[in-house]
Amino acid sequence: MCGNNMSAPLPAIVPAARKATAAVIFLHGLGDTGHGWSEALAGIKSPHVKYICPHAPVMPVSLNMNMAMPSWFDIIGLSPDSQEDEVGIKKAAENVKALIDQEVKNGIPSNRIILGGFSQGGALSLYTALTTQQKLAGVVALSCWLPLRASFPQGPISGVNKEIAVLQCHGDCDPLVPLMFGSLTVEKLKTMINPANVTFRTYSGMMHSSCIEEMMDVKQFIDKHLPAVD
Repeated sequence: MCGNNMSAPLPAIVPAARKATAAVIFLHGLGDTGHGWSEALAGIKSPHVKYICPHAPVMPVSLNMNMAMPSWFDIIGLSPDSQEDEVGIKKAAENVKALIDQEVKNGIPSNRIILGGFSQGGALSLYTALTTQQKLAGVVALSCWLPLRASFPQGPISGVNKEIAVLQCHGDCDPLVPLMFGSLTVEKLKTMINPANVTFRTYSGMMHSSCIEEMMDVKQFIDKHLPAVD
């Protein structure tokens, strides 16, 4: 997960309590690190699942007056027609695919891996799942959007994840990534993958954050799609 920063720290990991037979790779939001989400996931963990929360490389972000901060790719604006960092998004997706490959080498098949993320990290997890040739168990997309949505063909994707399960969650009072972004994203997803496998949950009064109810929904989704196998 080095990106252009060769000293990116190793991911925050919540190890499985027993032999790991499944994994969740969860990507944090802009300006954050993996530590907060590793703590949140530790609160809903299942004994056979390993939780991996990588840290984004530090880079200047256009949206924040070019201040350097942890970011998976550059964000130029937060409106649906804002220009997007296509090169950065695709590079970040390759880095996530490399993380998935690493877990496969560790003995966890890709179809026992859920990819997830919050805000910018959720956007990257959606984009990666829809473009990778690694078959995944599911995606957890919190308070986010689908990047480079115009780059996808109209109609269903042809890749290995066209039947993937998606849990998309959004607060109805989000001032940063408005609920409309989530609604547009879920409609687009339902044209690309099996609509029966897309779940969209909204949380009353929730801003650009998470809540207990949402984390319980995430836990239920992970337990359903990554059941214990032994």
